[in-house]
Order: sequence, then structure tokens, then C-alpha cells
Amino acid sequence: MRERWRRHGRAPFFVALLLSVLVFFCALMGFSLWLEQPAVQTVTRNGHSVTIYHQAAARMEARIWIAAALDGSLLILIGALANFVRRGIYISAVGAIVVALATVHRLDHWTAQHSLRYPLGMDLIRESSTSNTLSRGQWEASARITSLSFAHWTIVIAIAVIVISLVLELRHRRSRPAPALPTESTPQPPGMAL
Repeated sequence: MRERWRRHGRAPFFVALLLSVLVFFCALMGFSLWLEQPAVQTVTRNGHSVTIYHQAAARMEARIWIAAALDGSLLILIGALANFVRRGIYISAVGAIVVALATVHRLDHWTAQHSLRYPLGMDLIRESSTSNTLSRGQWEASARITSLSFAHWTIVIAIAVIVISLVLELRHRRSRPAPALPTESTPQPPGMAL
């Protein structure tokens, strides 16, 4: 098994490792939109029910980081398995494209849902307050753009890896010398040798 790993090179693994960093940050922003929600508390004041929003719990943040790490780890696993296959670098690159697209395919829905969960904005302060720094939907729009940007860069780099690998492979094939054709020698009858 180790021999096969060495024979095909480690390029598929290292390509996947490099692209997994971009996928991780793409997932971190996207999964924040998907999973994060404030702690909501309803209290009664002067006979009226009042909803108070608090920042997300630490376990919520940990869940987001773990989910993003699993997304990046999936790509690393694809790269490790691609090392056992001839031309596995293409598998790593295509795997990165698929994982990046899968990570952001519901991004618009997650953005809308996150904005509904934070009606006062990400800073949880009313817009009429002078302390307000983030209006409703402002952080979500920024997180969406950042996640999409990481996904686009992952796809662009993966396509560049595919193109460069194809060019190098074609160049290597052309530079190989053509195999020599076997020459047929006519057998000499005995006694005729000069």
C-alpha cells in the first residue's frame, strides 16, 4: 500500500490539502449562516411579553467550527484516496469543485433564515440605538459574499490544477522518444558469410 502511495506521487494529496483550507473557510462562513442562532429569552415586563436576544452559546460556535472542519477533512480524505489512483490529481481537483459547490448550494436560503433569526441585526442592538453597528441583513450579506468568494477561488484553482496537469502530461507524452522499430535481418545461408 505504501509502495502504491509512492509510485503515483503525493500531488493529489497536497492539492487536496491546499484546497481544503479554502473549503474550510468557505464552509465556516456558510455554516455560520446555516447553524448559528441567538439564545432567545421571553420575559414578562409590566404585563407585556418581551423577547430578549442573546449571543449564540459557545457550543453553537463549536458546532459550526466542527462542521466546517469536517467539510475540509472530506476533501483531504478524497485527496488521500486519490493518491492510490493513477492521475489522481484530477480526482482531487474535481473533488474540490464538487465539495465547494455542495457547500454553497443553499447559501441564499441560509442567508435569509439567518436574517430572520437575528431581527435586530447581528449585534442584537435596535437600529434606533446609537450603539448599533450592524443593521439587519448586513452581516449576512457580507458572510454570503465571503463564502462565495472562497468557493469561487477553490473552483478557479482546481481548474488551474487540471489545466496545468493536462499540459504537463501532453508535453511529457510528446517529449518521449518514439520506440525503435525492430529491424528484420535476413538470415544468411551457411557458407555465404563475408
